[in-house]
Amino acid sequence: MVKLRLRRRGRKKQPIYDIAAMDSRKSRNGEFLEKFGQYNPMTNPATITMDRARALHWLRNGAQPTSIVRRLLSLQGITLELHMERKGKTADEISTSLEKHAATVQARLVRRKAKNEEKKRAAAKAAEAAAAAPEAATE
Repeated sequence: MVKLRLRRRGRKKQPIYDIAAMDSRKSRNGEFLEKFGQYNPMTNPATITMDRARALHWLRNGAQPTSIVRRLLSLQGITLELHMERKGKTADEISTSLEKHAATVQARLVRRKAKNEEKKRAAAKAAEAAAAAPEAATE
């Protein structure tokens, strides 16, 4: 069985993953059939580069993605495109849905970034208050 999964590269504590089609019996970093993408979780937000045509080719031919690769394919809109093709949608319908999906994913990233910045501000404010509390108690 062919699986779409991650192959680890990079230095110690600095992973970069290749997205590859592999025989399910091979080891994680073993022999692969084709490498068609890359995932770098160390950047903020994580960087995903993928050859859409090759990913769709493998999915159409029955390759099964692992859970993480399935999530990455979903973020790129590849699973949505495959689903709509199987439902018999036209190319125009598919392209409008992919544009809408890309806007939704981008909005989600913006919201996540704003939420993280708010948490950082709250933590800094709490640290300031904790530092000021012992000074007020000594007076």
